[in-house]
Amino acid sequence: MTDAAHSEHPPGSEALLARIIASVEDDKAEAVVQIDLRGRSDMADYMVICSGRSTRQVVTIAEKLGDRLKHEFGMVCKTEGKETGDWVLLDAGDVIVHVFRPEVREFYDLEKMWQPGGHMGIGVREED
Repeated sequence: MTDAAHSEHPPGSEALLARIIASVEDDKAEAVVQIDLRGRSDMADYMVICSGRSTRQVVTIAEKLGDRLKHEFGMVCKTEGKETGDWVLLDAGDVIVHVFRPEVREFYDLEKMWQPGGHMGIGVREED
């Protein structure tokens, strides 16, 4: 990476979250949900869950996101599940991203698992 500032000063979790949401929306992900994990989990500050309409779109959303984060922030994200394309997990440090095919997302229902009593902490991104 030619810009040393990327690796010396990683983005804050809110800036990273905003870039991730913009990236998946640019690639036409559906039902984009963000879950605030701060104070509830040590693994990350946020979780983003979204869907692609096909295995190809699921993989493409995840690959493009990984490429953008590498290019813009100098981040190399761990990725799992690209081989099948049903559910791709991308670990971007402070933000964990799950990209599902709709049927697989419905089966695992991560939103319900991570939702604190009621609907608090879960939010579908609204336009500014």
